[in-house]
Amino acid sequence: MMAEIVMPRLSDTMEEGTILRWLKQDGEEVARGEELVEIETDKATMTYESDQAGVLQTTASEGDTLAVGVVIAHVAQAGAGEAQAPAAGAAQADAGAAEPPLASAAPEREAVAAPDAAPAPPASTGSAPPPDGEADGGRVKASPLARRIASERGVDLQGISGSGPGGRIVKADVLAPSAPPTSAAAAPPGAAAPASGAAGQATALQDVMTAKGETRDVELSRTQQTIARRMAESKATIPDFPLQVEVDMQQCVELRTELKRLSQQRAGGEPGASAQREVPTYNDMVVKASALALREYPRANGSYRDGRLQLHSRVNVGVAVAAEDALLVPTVFDADSKALGEIARETRALAERVRAGTITPPELGGGTFTVSNLGMYGIRSFAAIINPPQAAILSVGSLEMRAVVLGGDIGGGGELAARATMALTLSCDHRILYGADAAQFLARVRELLQTPSALTL
Repeated sequence: MMAEIVMPRLSDTMEEGTILRWLKQDGEEVARGEELVEIETDKATMTYESDQAGVLQTTASEGDTLAVGVVIAHVAQAGAGEAQAPAAGAAQADAGAAEPPLASAAPEREAVAAPDAAPAPPASTGSAPPPDGEADGGRVKASPLARRIASERGVDLQGISGSGPGGRIVKADVLAPSAPPTSAAAAPPGAAAPASGAAGQATALQDVMTAKGETRDVELSRTQQTIARRMAESKATIPDFPLQVEVDMQQCVELRTELKRLSQQRAGGEPGASAQREVPTYNDMVVKASALALREYPRANGSYRDGRLQLHSRVNVGVAVAAEDALLVPTVFDADSKALGEIARETRALAERVRAGTITPPELGGGTFTVSNLGMYGIRSFAAIINPPQAAILSVGSLEMRAVVLGGDIGGGGELAARATMALTLSCDHRILYGADAAQFLARVRELLQTPSALTL
């Protein structure tokens, strides 16, 4: 009896996944609940456990990107008078049956050849090579860009060893000096040698292509592709506008200094790392202030979906964290009801899991608002891109000492003083938040930060 294993849905937004590594190989026994394959989703890399027991026979290779629900392997189960391992013909039939959904779900990936298929006999000298590097025993795995360049340059993909995921041929492999050219005998019948003018144009084009020096193509991971797609959709579809305020953070600085002192006292007077971990950062204070303001201004905590405004009962604040070659946004759930210290411990733990690559999809979902901070890099202010379908995102600039006037009014008076200040920029979806609503929300965040005792309650 043959059982199918399909590409699982590992998150609520997952549409397709990339097979990074098979943890079990063809012909191996796999038990139910045993780790089977590592899959990269749009949010994280996860290990999938087998829901079947028997002898494994994969139909997808490492590096393949397939839609959710597409068959990635079969498991031959003993019993009912059937052998554990299917015959070669049955394996070929199963691979052939799986080929159409593979091609339709992920056109840029190549169908996997049947594991028992015999090698193709050498082509005769006068025959044309199969299109797109296709051999009798299966198709060469290559990216669409690599196939186009190979076709333009007359390079035979059959003789190239791929350096991409799962041995996939990428552009750099085709452009390598060792890439074998297609023989003249393999050219289509009636094709003439290029004229001198065309050859000159090709040479000129080559000079232009190499003017920047050696170029290396880097294929995006599934996470990077998702970020690129969602940010492009956001800028193309959301009528956004920014609002900015400058916040007097002097009382937050004094509060944090006092919290550091108390934390060191509890740690026996040692200013060690464990004591520092208990102290909220200024970004934690912004998260708490935003959460309290979101409770008071529910439209800022809403979403825009299919022409409707959705208002959420929970306040879940996402905190943007820079990971290796990516930007992930783990979520602090119910941030409005959590103490400042609890938010501090949770954001630190989430950031550590992001950088270690152990964050899970549930921890990256469910956000209703996002805070993004580039102040630690010396950025005074910036306007971040809204994370759809959220109504807004708050950008946090650097904390700096600036000269401000205390007291007085527009007519004059007051005195000049050095104060710790910070710029906050709110990027808003105008379909949900109008100017007045957004301004009132941002003013409330500033008020909470300028009198931060409310953040400790």
